[in-house]
Amino acid sequence: MSEKKYKVGYTTGVFDMFHIGHLNILKRAKEQCEYLIVGVTTDSLSLERKNKLPIICEKDRMEIVEAIKYVDKVVPQNDMDKLSAVKQYGIDAVFVGSDWKGTPSWNEYEKQFALEGCSVVYLDHTDGISSTILRERLNM
Repeated sequence: MSEKKYKVGYTTGVFDMFHIGHLNILKRAKEQCEYLIVGVTTDSLSLERKNKLPIICEKDRMEIVEAIKYVDKVVPQNDMDKLSAVKQYGIDAVFVGSDWKGTPSWNEYEKQFALEGCSVVYLDHTDGISSTILRERLNM
């Protein structure tokens, strides 16, 4: 097996109604790092940030993500302080969807992470699927 570009990778998400887009992000991240840590957004943070609770509770979402073969460790994402996670877990790459590239928040993260020797890697979004789309279909 060839050596991977990064030692410890990190990505986060709500992972509500786990779907192929979620799997693609985790697989693409794991292809680039030896050890992948996934922060699963807590119910309370989801409510605070999106003004809605996930359909699947955080305990179950964490268990689902933990069962994915590309994931080495699952941690709760209690807040949006990604820099503390980078420092706490010795992360050298944070993986995020390409839809965030160039946004003010991620431009700032790039600067902060660089000071810690951590890269931001933007991964292509899987078109045509999201938890929001699934929610809309359930309401039909």
